[in-house]
Amino acid sequence: MFVIKYRKIFYSISAILVIASFVALFVWGLKPGIDFSGGSLIDIAYSTGTRPEVATVSAELRVIDPAVSIRISGNDDFIIRMKDLDQTEKASVMSALSLNGAASTTVKAFDSIGPVLGSEALRKAYISILLVLVGIVLFITFAFRKVSEPVSSWKYGLTAIVALAHDVIIPAGVFAVLGHFAGYEVDTLFVTALLVVLGFSVHDTIVVFDRVRENLKNSGAHKSFSDVVGESISQTFVRSINTSMTTLLALVILYIFGGSSTAHFTLVLIIGIAVGTYSSIFIGSPLLVTLEKWQAKRKLVAQK
Repeated sequence: MFVIKYRKIFYSISAILVIASFVALFVWGLKPGIDFSGGSLIDIAYSTGTRPEVATVSAELRVIDPAVSIRISGNDDFIIRMKDLDQTEKASVMSALSLNGAASTTVKAFDSIGPVLGSEALRKAYISILLVLVGIVLFITFAFRKVSEPVSSWKYGLTAIVALAHDVIIPAGVFAVLGHFAGYEVDTLFVTALLVVLGFSVHDTIVVFDRVRENLKNSGAHKSFSDVVGESISQTFVRSINTSMTTLLALVILYIFGGSSTAHFTLVLIIGIAVGTYSSIFIGSPLLVTLEKWQAKRKLVAQK
């Protein structure tokens, strides 16, 4: 199949995307939301046509927090991020936002998280992703324990992890760019979305791996390993594309009509599932062929 024949091209495409993501993460990093950094997040709505200028509100709030961030949302909302507020400061902020009662306001959301809780949430987010990756490797190694030739079972787990790392790094890189240029923040929903992507992607990868296992059992020594993997990808290709496209269609509709509260979560899922489908077909299984050919070369060198 063309996927196996031109696998180096697909590796190159992924390498470019991953390197670009690493550069974005290194240069700009992810912009943490209050879930991780601590602070207060206020979503306030004004009556139609009464929302003041950003500069007016900013001048009032900078007296309380010089690092306050104000972002326009929709036609009549402000989303404001600032330090963790005590009750006195909260009252002062509400008064400033209403221009001392001159403007009619509605507080749609007010979230406040201390810096200790924020750092704890970040630590648990890293641990949860790490545990998921370790669990996936162990599961795949166990599930494919009876497959030893020409590629041993633990290498199925290794290639799955490479594909999954690809599926996490690229959405993170995109959000590093969006965080720098559009103010996108990452929070616990971002981590949740990455975990969903990992589950979706590994499911797709295991479907192809399982077909490889079955075809190896049925073909015996009559076909080369690369032919078996290519045939397996061909047999699952339409199924993978159809499953991902229907999922992406639902997510795009949710992104457009779901509102701002779920927009970033949905965007991570859209990016992650798209690159996850790509990695399951064009990265994970072809890597098995690359490993098998590398093993064969090493064996030939050892025999000489």
